[in-house]
Amino acid sequence: MIAREARLFICAVQFLTRLPTPQLRGFQPEWIQQSARYYPLTGQIVGILSAVVLYGAAQIWSPWIAALLAVGSGVGLTGGFHEDGLADTADGLGGGQTRARRLEIMKDSRLGSYGALALGLTLALRVAALAMLVAVSPWIAVVALVASHGLGRAAAVAAMTVMPYGGDPGMAKEGRPDRASLMSLTVGVLIALWPLAFLPLLAGAAGLGLGLIAGMAPAWSAWRLIGGRTGDVLGAVEQAFELGFLLAVAGVLSS
Repeated sequence: MIAREARLFICAVQFLTRLPTPQLRGFQPEWIQQSARYYPLTGQIVGILSAVVLYGAAQIWSPWIAALLAVGSGVGLTGGFHEDGLADTADGLGGGQTRARRLEIMKDSRLGSYGALALGLTLALRVAALAMLVAVSPWIAVVALVASHGLGRAAAVAAMTVMPYGGDPGMAKEGRPDRASLMSLTVGVLIALWPLAFLPLLAGAAGLGLGLIAGMAPAWSAWRLIGGRTGDVLGAVEQAFELGFLLAVAGVLSS
C-alpha cells in the first residue's frame, strides 16, 4: 500500500511539474488519474518553492519584483502546464462555433488572441495581488501563495470528479478518462486545506469563496460548450481558482 501511494505521488509530480523524480517502472496511463489525490500536495510543493523565491526577493527588491519572480518561478517549475491549459481553453471556447471546432482549436498548439488575452491578464493580476500581499506582510504572502497552489489543484480534482470527459477519450493522457473518485477528492481537499490555518479567518474564507466562483466559470462554460472537461479545462480551472483566491485574500488584508 505504501509503495503504491508513493508511486502515485511520484506520478503526480512527474505529470504536473518539471521537478526531478525517481523513474517509474511499468508506467500505466491510468496512474495519472489515480494520482489525482496528490495533485494538491504537488501544487503545495510548487508553492513552497515559489514562496522561498518570494520571501527572499522581498528582502532585496520591491514587492512587485518579488511577486513577478515568484510567479515566474511557479511557471518555470511546472513548464507552464496549467497556463497552457488556460490559454488553450480560452482559444477553444472563445473562438469555436461548434463543439468539434472548439476541441480542434484546443488541440492546436498555436496561441490565439483569446488565449493570449486570458494568459496575460491572469498572470498580471496574480502578480499584482501577490505584490499587494507582500506589501502587507511577506509572511502572509508566502502562506497565501502556498495555499493558492494547493487549493487550485484541488479545484481541478473536483472538476475531474464532477464533470464528464468532454473531449476525445482516445486522446486522453490518463488512459480511460473516467471521473476521479470521491476518495481522491476527499484526500486532495484535506491536503489542500492546511495552509488556511495560518491565514486570518475572513481572508481564508473570502479566498475560498472567490476562488470557487472563479474556478466554476471555465468549468461551467466547458460543460455547456463541449460537454465536459478536458485536460486543458482542468488547467483553466486551476488558474482561475488560484487567481480568485489571491485577489480575495489581497483585497481583504489590504483594505
